[in-house]
Amino acid sequence: MRLGRMMVSGALLLAGCNGNAPAEQPVPSARMTAAAEAVVAGPERRVLAFGDSLFAGYRLGRKQGYPERLEAALRRRGLNARVINAGVSGDTTAAGRQRFGFVLGSLAGPPALAIVELGGNDLLRAIPPAETRANLAAILAELKRREIPFVLMGMRAPPNMGPDYVAAFNGLYPALAKEYGGTLVPFFQATVFDRPQLLQADHVHPTALGVEALVAGSIERVIGALPPSS
Repeated sequence: MRLGRMMVSGALLLAGCNGNAPAEQPVPSARMTAAAEAVVAGPERRVLAFGDSLFAGYRLGRKQGYPERLEAALRRRGLNARVINAGVSGDTTAAGRQRFGFVLGSLAGPPALAIVELGGNDLLRAIPPAETRANLAAILAELKRREIPFVLMGMRAPPNMGPDYVAAFNGLYPALAKEYGGTLVPFFQATVFDRPQLLQADHVHPTALGVEALVAGSIERVIGALPPSS
């Protein structure tokens, strides 16, 4: 029981860990990707993936991170998608809030959709949920002001944070998604947190196969949040 709790806690605390990772797992071949991309149609849809190490592709190969694998999966669905990886390992919501305006300003134009994935490093530092909520609210308010739809990746606090903290932290994601009119993935890590074979040695970050599971668990909500192409 104690080991299970520790594993859940580790899977939820998304710090930029320094542990050694297992060997990278295989991903679809270049031939498979090329064949899939041959069927895409319509105008290019740019998606901004803004987050921490889970988006940055911590200890993974160049094209094995969540944004890259999400792009490949979207293109296999026939969507002419380009996912922009704006993940920075170790980012708290405060750090993300600081750089968010710069990231948006550096783009050639507004993305069709933004995916926001932050909060795990706040957990690691036991930052009060009110601060996490305020920082995420600032990011989502800016997206709403610019009329950019978003998907918010929900996080879950481990039980050992205490019932009051857990309730406040877990509740902020659905509340913010509702307040700012976005799409919620209730628990981004739901497909990997209790499957150690899909996690690296730190029990936090996904392997390449774990990333594929994260994509499979969230792609329907991402597609549903994309506005119709013009």
